Amino acid sequence: MKKIAIVRIAGEHGLIVDVKTTLKLLNLHKKNSCSVVPNTEIFVGMLKKIKDYVTWGEINEETFSELLSNRGRIRGNKKIDEAYMKENIKMTIVEFSKKFIEGEKNLKDIPGLKPFFRLSPPRKGFERKGTKKPFSIGGVLGYRREKINDLIKRMI
Repeated sequence: MKKIAIVRIAGEHGLIVDVKTTLKLLNLHKKNSCSVVPNTEIFVGMLKKIKDYVTWGEINEETFSELLSNRGRIRGNKKIDEAYMKENIKMTIVEFSKKFIEGEKNLKDIPGLKPFFRLSPPRKGFERKGTKKPFSIGGVLGYRREKINDLIKRMI
């Protein structure tokens, strides 16, 4: 089962209650935050509700591994390192990433891990047409398939 990475693009101002609640349930509390969820009907329905505020696509192992090692945080806002991973779950970040993408592991398996990743704005900016147009016509919002990996790498 593939995993979906969701990146919040829009800020807090002017959101209706249903959208705010859905973003909160997906742990997308602030602009430029990222969450990784399973590709199930429930999450796809949630994405349809918030499609005008986020972008999403299928994340690969390499990008998730880089995201976890560079932006993964545990209690106390401490970075995750190989020593912490080996001590607590007996595997490296790369091994965990592979099992996570395959669906064998869950983010809750890492004790104390925050379920979201804070990202910086992308290097060289967003797409040409800006943050208010769908990805299909050159903007940022909506479903972007495998190209989410390029965006996340620019935001790490």
